[in-house]
Amino acid sequence: MLQEIVSELHPIRYKDLPLLGIPKEQALKTINLIIPKKPPSAFLWNTLEFLEPTDKQAPRSVVYVSLGSVANVDEKVSTEMAWGLANSNQPFLWVVRPGSVQGFEWFEFLPEGLVSQLKMRGLIVKWAPQKEVLAHSAVGGFWSHCGWNSTLESMFEGVPMLCQPFEFDQKVNCRYLSYVWKIGVEIVVERGEIEDAIRRVLVGKKGEEMKQRAMEIQEKVKVAVCHGGSSHNSLEAFVDYILSL
Repeated sequence: MLQEIVSELHPIRYKDLPLLGIPKEQALKTINLIIPKKPPSAFLWNTLEFLEPTDKQAPRSVVYVSLGSVANVDEKVSTEMAWGLANSNQPFLWVVRPGSVQGFEWFEFLPEGLVSQLKMRGLIVKWAPQKEVLAHSAVGGFWSHCGWNSTLESMFEGVPMLCQPFEFDQKVNCRYLSYVWKIGVEIVVERGEIEDAIRRVLVGKKGEEMKQRAMEIQEKVKVAVCHGGSSHNSLEAFVDYILSL
């Protein structure tokens, strides 16, 4: 049932519908997380600190992992993510927001041996300047929750995506990225599946084809936001409407 296409909403499946199966109380709790309870951690970090380690990496070889500012995941999911990253043998930059793993402050739940493997291959941080990271030549894939802002930022830089949606419009965005535009793959949270998905995006012929499609969409996005482009014109029309009230 969940895999079936919704009538008149092709290619959206029932499983892609926003808030499917989420109780109202949980949805409200998630929305409340958007309201900051303390100063953003962005002020604590030098943005260049996250870009400099990738300077020695090959072009388009690094997978950037960030699941947004709201999503909370459990220990099991985070552990599978960690093993998938370690086993892929690809360099990575993984943003683990403090408190984003249920019941833990950061990533102290990971086995010491796994942490050692991760440190040999990549970098785990609490925050990263996302636009600058996606624009870096070493970044070849963005593992994301598929929030619309993150999706647009990735498309603007021509970076293919690994999609791990949670709620709201994220599942619909994931469906379009992976099924319609074909510039992303949907993540199955199991270490072997994750390892395979990372390699599909960053290595081999399929990855090159996905990168080419992402670059074609990048050009269309840039045209849309330029003077006279569709997005530029829509914004101007919206401003004119507001001013006319």
